[in-house]
Amino acid sequence: MSAPIGAAALVAALKAEGVKVKGVRSWRSHNRNARGPWGPVNGVMVHHTVTSGAAQTVDLIYRGRSDLPGPLAHAAITKDGTVHLTGHGRANHAGLGDRDVLAAVIDERTLPAPNGQDVDGNPHFYGFECENRGDGRDPWPEAQLDAIERVAAALCRHHGWHAASVIGHREWTNQKTDPRGFAMDEMRRRVAARLKHPPGQQPQKPKKPHKKPPRHKPPKKPTPAPTPHPPQKGQPMSDAARRTVRTIVQTTLSLAASLPILVDAADVPHTAAGVGTALAVAAAATRIMQNDQVQKLLPKWLRSAVPAPTQEPDPDPATGGGAV
Repeated sequence: MSAPIGAAALVAALKAEGVKVKGVRSWRSHNRNARGPWGPVNGVMVHHTVTSGAAQTVDLIYRGRSDLPGPLAHAAITKDGTVHLTGHGRANHAGLGDRDVLAAVIDERTLPAPNGQDVDGNPHFYGFECENRGDGRDPWPEAQLDAIERVAAALCRHHGWHAASVIGHREWTNQKTDPRGFAMDEMRRRVAARLKHPPGQQPQKPKKPHKKPPRHKPPKKPTPAPTPHPPQKGQPMSDAARRTVRTIVQTTLSLAASLPILVDAADVPHTAAGVGTALAVAAAATRIMQNDQVQKLLPKWLRSAVPAPTQEPDPDPATGGGAV
C-alpha cells in the first residue's frame, strides 16, 4: 500500500533525478478528488497526447476537454524533455482497465494481455501525457524519452518500486494504443538501468566497438619493366630468300673448290701471287665447310643438306581414319 507522493516531495524527487520541471498555474490543487479517491498508488502509466505543439498540448492536459475535465494527467512531457506539472491528486487519464493487469503491477511480474474493463485505474496510477501525434511516424526525441525515463525512475525510487511498475496505457486496456512509437519493454530496461545508480547519475550507455583506423600498407615496389631486346635489323628472312642465299653460298663454295681445274684449263701461271692465294683460300674454305662441327654451328639456312619433309601415313579406311 503506497500513499501518493506530496507535491513538494514530487518536485524534489524530479529535480534530484535531473528533470527539467515547470509548474502550470495552480497545479498543486488542481485535481479530480471530488469524483473519487486517489490512492493507494501502485504504478506509473505513460500516454501519448495525439497533439502537436508544446503550448497547446500543455493547455489541453491542464484544462481537459468538454467531455472529460482536466487534469488529464499529472504532467505533460513535451518533445524538448520538459515536464510540465498539470495536477496533483486524482486525474482523468487511466480509465477502466484489467484487474489482472493491476494485480501483476502490484506483484511486479510479467503483465498479462489486457481483456477486461473491470477496475478504475485513476486511483492507482500516476499519469504522464507525452506530446506526440501517436501515428507511429511522429518521432520521439531522445530528450523526451530521457525525461520519461527520469520521471518514472524518480517515482519508483520514492515508493521503492522496480521498473516492472511502469506500464503503457495500451498495457492497461485493449481499448487504447498509446504510447505508440517506442517499446515499453525498452523503456522499462532504461528505468531499471537508472535505478541501479544514485539519483541524477546518468547510466553509462553501452559503448560501440572502437573501429581501428585502417592500416596504411607500404606502397608496393614497382615491378621493373622487362629489358627490351635490341631491335633486329631488317625483316625476318622468308623461306624463298633462305633458299636463294643457300644456293649462292653453295655455288660459291663449289666454284672455289674447282678453281684449280679452271686455272689449269686457262693456262694461268701458277706462280702468280693472286692465283696462289685464291687457290689456297678456296681449298681451305672447302675443307672447313665440309667439316661436321662447322655444319652444326652454321645457321640452318646455310647448311648444305636440307632434310626431306616427313609425311603422315594415310588414315586406315577400315577404322574410319582414326587411331585405334
